[in-house]
Amino acid sequence: MAERNLSPGALAAIDFARSPLALFGAGILLTFVVLALIGHWLAPQNPYDLKGLDIMDAQQPPGGTSMTGMVFLLGSDTLGRDLYSAILYGMRISLMVGTISTVIAMAIGTTLGLVAGWAGGWVEALIMRIADLQLSLPAILVALILISLIGPGLFNVILALILVQWAVYARTVRSVVLVERQKDYVAAALGLGISRLRIMFRHVLPNCAPPLIVIATVAVGGAITLEATLSFLGIGLPATQPSLGRLIANGFSYLMSGIYWISLFPGFVLLAVIVSINLVGDRLRDVLNPRLRR
Repeated sequence: MAERNLSPGALAAIDFARSPLALFGAGILLTFVVLALIGHWLAPQNPYDLKGLDIMDAQQPPGGTSMTGMVFLLGSDTLGRDLYSAILYGMRISLMVGTISTVIAMAIGTTLGLVAGWAGGWVEALIMRIADLQLSLPAILVALILISLIGPGLFNVILALILVQWAVYARTVRSVVLVERQKDYVAAALGLGISRLRIMFRHVLPNCAPPLIVIATVAVGGAITLEATLSFLGIGLPATQPSLGRLIANGFSYLMSGIYWISLFPGFVLLAVIVSINLVGDRLRDVLNPRLRR
């Protein structure tokens, strides 16, 4: 009975907390986010400062010691970087790229979806055909083509991820708008003389929020995976800005030589980040889906 007096957001939070697996995923994800934010204080070395690296410290095993006496908790990579420090910095890059690209892609896709669903006609046909064309191609293929055209780099990778993701949000929002604009509250708002732009963003857009939140949560994980794939292939972020994918690539050729730690530890962190995001996204889907609410 007490739950009936709570706001929809509070009810959703309570439903989310009823899943121990989702709470575990949220805790792991929150831990990684905090570590990424304060990593420059925790890291004993700045892996971006190439002048401070010593090639004699390269490929040190976990627990090894550098020439200056610093202990490599997780070992060092082929450039002599402390792997623990590189993971903290690389995790920040991966989370930043995934989050920024997803937020911007959601904003663009949501706006285009609103316009397409509300305007209809040739405007809707044009936007949706472009979205269909983009969705018909594998995301990795589109990203590879874009990066090959505009070149590697942090900004270009984010731009490629935005262009890969926007169509999903556009199609989702357009389908919701097509349903919402037939409802009585929209007709009443039009009858009161409220502008169409205000109806779109003030009344219709909030009803698009639940599916958008779910898609965006999972899309962050997908964007991080795609960025890691591009960096692993050597066409994503430069070696001076090591993301988790770049760190994995640095040690891939040494796996069969017994130097496992260069790829293993960044790979484990990347896996944990993706799994935790998916756990949170799956639970949000169940909580925010009206058909699953009782």
